[in-house]
Amino acid sequence: MIKQEYSSLLIRILSILSPLSILILWEVMARVHIIDTRLLSSPSLILHAFIPLLLSGELLYNTAVSVQRVIWGFLAGSAPGIVLGIGMGLSPLIRSAFEPMIAATYPIPKLALMPLILLVFGLGETSKIFTIAIGVFYLVVINTMAGVLSIDKIYLDVAQNFGANRKNFYLTVALPGALPMIFAGLKLGMGMALILIVAAELSAAKAGVGWMIWRAYDMFAIEQMFIALITLSLLGYVFSLLLDMLENWVLPWKKQV
Repeated sequence: MIKQEYSSLLIRILSILSPLSILILWEVMARVHIIDTRLLSSPSLILHAFIPLLLSGELLYNTAVSVQRVIWGFLAGSAPGIVLGIGMGLSPLIRSAFEPMIAATYPIPKLALMPLILLVFGLGETSKIFTIAIGVFYLVVINTMAGVLSIDKIYLDVAQNFGANRKNFYLTVALPGALPMIFAGLKLGMGMALILIVAAELSAAKAGVGWMIWRAYDMFAIEQMFIALITLSLLGYVFSLLLDMLENWVLPWKKQV
């Protein structure tokens, strides 16, 4: 028991020291002029620029705008992805109807669709949310279908023998059995959402973290660019923690490594 606690403490310490060592090395290389601070800046310069950006409320406002878009896009893409993925996993007819279209359109880069999305939905919030949703949808639907197909056939046979209707198949067999793969798809989808929010805000936006990156590039404000990038990484970490907490709550029997 003591050995396990010591191992857990060591893992936590390493998880903290690892990013700190990178920051220290970055700062040292900047101070001895191994790297050009005009292009790569340094942690101290970034921190110096971070404080007024935070106190002015600009960083918080743009982060809130991006978070709102990410959440709406994530929900708009994941909800139909789960429903259709379960249907494709349970029904060969639905799978044969939709799988070829998904296989054909999934490889298309979502950024390549941006001009078409802007033509259809305009420059407002809908185009940004749809861009995120379409990227999340593919990852969720593919993982959900794979999760349903991986369910042991004996569970489906037992449900059928007990006279389970379509609703029961969905809610008591397919959905619980596919949940681990569904959460895997949700985590991948959240990562894709954060990637696409930058692309969506680069093309047509007046606020957001992606807009901050593009504006910092135009103004050659390297520190602000790094602040926006770090903000994105922190958002990814926070969303990942939230999904892990939700997964642990929904799947308490799943063993955590």
